[in-house]
Amino acid sequence: MITFFKKLSLNSFGSVKGGIRDGFADFKSGLRDATTAVKPTRSKMMSYDQPLLWAVMVLVTLGLVMVYSASIALPDGPKYARYSSSHFLVRHAISIGLAFVVGIMAFRVPIKVWDRLAPLMFGVAFVLLIIVLIPGIGKGVNGARRWISLGFMNFQPSEMMKLAVVLFGAYYTVQRQEYLHSFVKGLIPMGAAVMMVGVLLLWQPDMGAFMVIAMIAMGILFLGGISGKLFGALAGIALTAFITIIILSPFRRDRIFAYLDPWQEEYAAGKAYQLVHSLMAFGRGEWFGVGLGGSVEKLHYLPEAHTDFILAVIGEELGFVGVTVVIAIFYWIIRRAFLIGRTALQLDRSFAGLVAKGIAIWIGWQAFINMGVNLGILPTKGLTLPFVSFGGSGMLMNAVAIAILLKVDYENRVLMRGGKL
Repeated sequence: MITFFKKLSLNSFGSVKGGIRDGFADFKSGLRDATTAVKPTRSKMMSYDQPLLWAVMVLVTLGLVMVYSASIALPDGPKYARYSSSHFLVRHAISIGLAFVVGIMAFRVPIKVWDRLAPLMFGVAFVLLIIVLIPGIGKGVNGARRWISLGFMNFQPSEMMKLAVVLFGAYYTVQRQEYLHSFVKGLIPMGAAVMMVGVLLLWQPDMGAFMVIAMIAMGILFLGGISGKLFGALAGIALTAFITIIILSPFRRDRIFAYLDPWQEEYAAGKAYQLVHSLMAFGRGEWFGVGLGGSVEKLHYLPEAHTDFILAVIGEELGFVGVTVVIAIFYWIIRRAFLIGRTALQLDRSFAGLVAKGIAIWIGWQAFINMGVNLGILPTKGLTLPFVSFGGSGMLMNAVAIAILLKVDYENRVLMRGGKL
């Protein structure tokens, strides 16, 4: 009997002990559910915006194919007779490979380092714009002196200046936030810097690059909170400056007249020659195009078919559908860049947010101008289509810009997970 009661007491004590332990576990579970409402799991958030990277890679791959298609017949003419049919394909592939390597290196640089380097990059780009104008150093093509020969490639300082203006514009806006409502302390310094860059670019001449750089600077100042009256005054000054430049330049004035009536005999064989053949290419492509490699306009009819007018070749070979897909991809990339910038601003990362939005303005505005020129919406300007056109400098700087954009997104995600930079 005594043994029975001992066993009963031990069993009861064990049950009570187990019940207390289970009850405490339930209490902790209930407390966890009450505070977080979810069971802790591993985050499924990607470390960076992979769809954005894939969209860029689609454009780069399309560009590689279309550069080969647009340039394959160039060696048949006297200008490129010493080149092989795959010359531009190989050079473009090398540029893409170099841009990929440099892009990876740029991605490894924290945004706070880009913040510190912004004034230095602007200064270096400004000096290079001066150097390119020196005879014997700057390389001229078709009357324009825009390149510096590095042996393995021709570097275009204006492409570096676009990236430098994005970084410096964001840096300037953050550092002088309290003065953005002042004309003297807020607007004049940035306006003077952009005007000095514009003078150097117009000496090359490269008005297209100047328009992109001016829009980047104005866009960042606007997004940074500049006074509405000051922004309106700035826009008015910029518009007046561009109109004055056109009026005082007979070459640019003739381009405007040719743009307004490209089919007039006087212009169709002269200033509007590229536009006329570009429109012919789009018309010939119809809905689905004539097929890859089937373009006729690239056979020495359409000048610069592999650079400034590559969209016309896409329109002829891939049709309306192909051009629509390209426009849709650009829209998606630009939208993602603005969303990344907005997220950074919500996390109190002003410089990172303005850089992301500045990159969106850069890519969007340049793509819009190139497409507008190809479609006859805008007067002819020598601007390439980002990620698609042939050009080592453009591809290199575009890769660095996308790397910085992905870095902004990466750091945003680290902070949203509760991490530290």
